[in-house]
Amino acid sequence: MTHLPTEFPDFGLTPEQRRHAVRGHYYEWPGMDGERGEIWCYSDRFSYRPGETVTLHVSSTAPSFGMTIIRDGGTETKVFEKSGIAARWQDSPDQCSAEGCGWEASFEFRVDGDWPSGAYRVTLTASGRDGKPIQCHHLFIVSPQAGKKPGRVLQVAATGTWLAYNTWGGSNHYQGITGPDRNQYSPIVSTQRPWCRGFVVLPRDAPRVPLEVAVPPKTVPRYPHMEWALATGHSKKYASSGWASYDSHFFRFAERAGYAVDLASQHDLHFSPDILDGYDCAVFVGHDEYWTWEMRDAVDNYVERGGHATRFAGNFMWQTRLEDEGRRQVCYKYRARAEDPAYRGGDVTRATNSWEAPEIGRPGSATFGLNATRGLYAGWGGCAPRGVRGFPVYRPEHWAFAGTGIYYGDLLGADSHVYGYEVDGLDFEIRGGLPYPTAHSGAPDGLQVLAVGMASQVEESADIPIEDQFLTDEDGRFSAETLFGEGSDANLEKVKRGNGMIVNFPRGKGEVFHAGSCEWVAGLLRQDPMVERVTKNVLDRYLGKP
Repeated sequence: MTHLPTEFPDFGLTPEQRRHAVRGHYYEWPGMDGERGEIWCYSDRFSYRPGETVTLHVSSTAPSFGMTIIRDGGTETKVFEKSGIAARWQDSPDQCSAEGCGWEASFEFRVDGDWPSGAYRVTLTASGRDGKPIQCHHLFIVSPQAGKKPGRVLQVAATGTWLAYNTWGGSNHYQGITGPDRNQYSPIVSTQRPWCRGFVVLPRDAPRVPLEVAVPPKTVPRYPHMEWALATGHSKKYASSGWASYDSHFFRFAERAGYAVDLASQHDLHFSPDILDGYDCAVFVGHDEYWTWEMRDAVDNYVERGGHATRFAGNFMWQTRLEDEGRRQVCYKYRARAEDPAYRGGDVTRATNSWEAPEIGRPGSATFGLNATRGLYAGWGGCAPRGVRGFPVYRPEHWAFAGTGIYYGDLLGADSHVYGYEVDGLDFEIRGGLPYPTAHSGAPDGLQVLAVGMASQVEESADIPIEDQFLTDEDGRFSAETLFGEGSDANLEKVKRGNGMIVNFPRGKGEVFHAGSCEWVAGLLRQDPMVERVTKNVLDRYLGKP
């Protein structure tokens, strides 16, 4: 087993700074680097097909910049380089995170027909006012062309979640500078703004959310990832979402393991659901929390027709809507019943609330077998900080575990900490030492529970004062209100104890495999042989490999 340090890492912050790192609202904004100068960039879309034109919108204190583009896969391949591109400073509206920056186009280039599908990392470099280089990073996706893709995997990047967590400009779906007092999260976020720092590239030693500390007794929770973010100038949400923390690790692993992988955005899924049709296997990974109705339709129809959907991801939670041809994402979340127009004469099934809200009538488990409302936090804050780091296995004879040597009661992926930071589960019961979904769980017919671990929706400790808790019981009370109509103590008791599962079930002519944890990709990043074996077992079966 991994031996963990017993002290939290020290990033040179004072106690006040540490508290601000967790509870404060800090973000990237135009002008933040002051005298040094800065350069920022976004593209007009998240993804492009070969032959299409990418338009970059750049704002820079320097009059020109150089640019390199690298395909970020199993190996890094430089596909484009140019220097001396003209730039200028472009003002941004105060509410640019919700309205978009509105910058004029700065540079255009065509996606070559021979650029393979994947993620393309753009690095812009210019001279700062002090003569030292200034830099920014951007990412766009080259989506595959239509047609049959035998033997290829389609990975769908969690761009809805990237959008929800992007802190650039001050507001996202969590915190913000919107509302009459400039202190509310924004129910609307724009694609027309740069990615925050840490979403595109990260140093390898950047902390992940789950704690890598053997927490001593009666310890007030600490959050090393947020402390590191404040200390190093990264986004507060770098570890919660983005290509660098999540999606990249599966894509690189799969290519290095010899799989042929294409990449699409969730926006592709929404606007071009037929993108799935050419593939035997579609994969969703990491922190994958925000979906539209149309995205779910695409996956459900694909599986019904014989497709195989694999989700190595956690936190299937919120319905969103897209507006302005996909340039705006709408999610009222906790304020949905009070503020979402869908509750005032619209189609209430499209309300941007939790999928488990009864009025929506489409529980998350209907698509992927699990949902966030019965899962949630594990391995950080006051939610099982000393809990299991891997999935406790109950059905080792299942085909997904072939070749692992795993036994009943073993922990899968504990050494690489694949269980956490948010997990998806179901209401279940144990019979004869095996887990089964309860009759009212919402589990699809034929669902098998392969592994189950504990999770919590409430930070609960007799020894830690409430003012030292970050997560508290707010999410638990929201789940109680969503499921049972009121966030009372009695209803909180029904939901606060969650779980994270690995499940497998058939649907129509197809099949779904779901390892319900954000951190599955940590096992691939850390080259855990058992996690790699299970991942390959699933891909090989769904690709029809012998």
